[in-house]
Amino acid sequence: MRDEGGIMNFDLRGQDMTAMRHAMVASQLRTNAVSDARVVAAMDLVPREAFLPQAVANLAYRDTAVPLTHGRAQNVPIATGRLLTQAELRPTDKVLLIGAAGGYTAAVLAELVANVVAVESDPALVTLARTALAGHAKIRLVEGSLVEGHAAGAPYDVLFIDGAVEEVPQALVDQLAVGGRIVSGLSDRGVTRLASGRRSAGGFALLDFADIDCVALPGFARPRTFTF
Repeated sequence: MRDEGGIMNFDLRGQDMTAMRHAMVASQLRTNAVSDARVVAAMDLVPREAFLPQAVANLAYRDTAVPLTHGRAQNVPIATGRLLTQAELRPTDKVLLIGAAGGYTAAVLAELVANVVAVESDPALVTLARTALAGHAKIRLVEGSLVEGHAAGAPYDVLFIDGAVEEVPQALVDQLAVGGRIVSGLSDRGVTRLASGRRSAGGFALLDFADIDCVALPGFARPRTFTF
């Protein structure tokens, strides 16, 4: 089955999954500073289980990361919710999403903005997302390097990195319009934080705003320096 938004849904998960989604919103989001009513409504609407492999779909609404494939994981609901809130999304925004995974965050973003370009590097996750997002006209799914983004679609109003990185590559920042917003997880020696900022004419800066667990995205390690 598909709901009115064109998102794949499954009868076997039915009403129990709907109740679990509402419980996630009430207990994990509203109590943890996910204060944008539009974000709350979107996460209450989009069936997270439809964007996960069936083997782990029953884990969709736990307050932990959900394992996917090749070491990847679906980000923790509260981390995604806080990033969505901090991004101050507007209905006219064009968003570059890095780390699309199975398509869940892209589907939530599509409830809030005009267009989403969702980049994913793992072929198995691209296949999952392509199925789950089939018919969703506001989302363009791109299979490619997470660190390179999708320059052909630039400039973007928002750079949304749905996971933790050691640093945000300049190649991604360059795809933002001047004044564009950035939200991302940041990883520093195993500790993850959520951060946000803006691109200016002279560069960009990120400031931490929450200490929250966030899944790591591959390929974003900071170059190591040697010490003697």
